[in-house]
Amino acid sequence: MRLLVIHAHPVPESFNSALCRIVVETAREAGHEVRLLDLYAEGFDPVMSVDERRRYHDDDPPDPKVAAHIAHLKWAEGLIFVYPTWWYSQPAMLKGWMDRVWRPGVTFTVPTPDQPMRPALTNVCLIGVITTLGSPRWFWTFLMGAPGRKILLRGLRFCTARRTRTFWLGLHEMDTTTDAQRRRYMEQVRARIARIPV
Repeated sequence: MRLLVIHAHPVPESFNSALCRIVVETAREAGHEVRLLDLYAEGFDPVMSVDERRRYHDDDPPDPKVAAHIAHLKWAEGLIFVYPTWWYSQPAMLKGWMDRVWRPGVTFTVPTPDQPMRPALTNVCLIGVITTLGSPRWFWTFLMGAPGRKILLRGLRFCTARRTRTFWLGLHEMDTTTDAQRRRYMEQVRARIARIPV
């Protein structure tokens, strides 16, 4: 499978960055073709400009940086997101990437009076998430309603193939986990990535 890994953490020596390396290494070892978008490392600009927003629904060519990311999306059959959950959702960097790259005509069609919005990224048939969270599972899931999970596995999934498969792995209470708990989570991540069909 052609897997696009999207990573969003500013600190290269972080636990989250280590998780990203595990995802990429395990996927390649399993025989997948892998591309990595490390948004912070490449200096991706998540801010949509005034002019960009004004032309959002036009067919004008996007900014070259955005165009390169669109090409990666169109190449991919599977998307694996690796990021920390901050304030119950994705970091601003990743949210800005979605704002700028998941454009009309690329990932969805703009609705008209005669046609509803439709998915356009039908080459993608897998979406996976590897994340860490500071909050307890019960708080994030039951009290807050798991907003970050819904954005990716419901919102973005709508733009992909009809039978897109999804998975979600989250390490809760990250700030108080032990080394043993972190190692177990890393092995869980490794095992899940290894199960992706080639």
